[in-house]
Amino acid sequence: SNLTHYFSPSSVSSSPARALLLVAALLVAYWFLSLFLSGFFYILHAVFGRFFWLARVALFALSCLYILQKFEGDPEKAVLPLCFIMAVYFMTGPVGAYWRKGGGPGTLEEKIDHLDTQIRLLNIRLSRVIENLERSSDQ
Repeated sequence: SNLTHYFSPSSVSSSPARALLLVAALLVAYWFLSLFLSGFFYILHAVFGRFFWLARVALFALSCLYILQKFEGDPEKAVLPLCFIMAVYFMTGPVGAYWRKGGGPGTLEEKIDHLDTQIRLLNIRLSRVIENLERSSDQ
């Protein structure tokens, strides 16, 4: 309760040192989380081998189902945990690793162009799936 008082919005807004300390605490927490996730996913990769991505998707789906079941009566409370799970999922995915490791030679502009191309391809595939679903529902 002392930390909640120390980092309350009124005390943080009145003291720039507390705001800076809060930012530092958040960055350290993010660093520990990424360190833990790196170790956890390294172990998953060692255990599952080629089927690592399948295990990753299964863990993601099961965690989403767990959150949705836990907050079944109050969906507003499920939003924040689901956002956290989505952030962890994308942080540990191939795009996260691509951006962290540098993705080979290339500048930031080339990486953004590559990401833009991937999003356009995903959009094309999604529109084809929607068109096929619409055609099957019309028949």
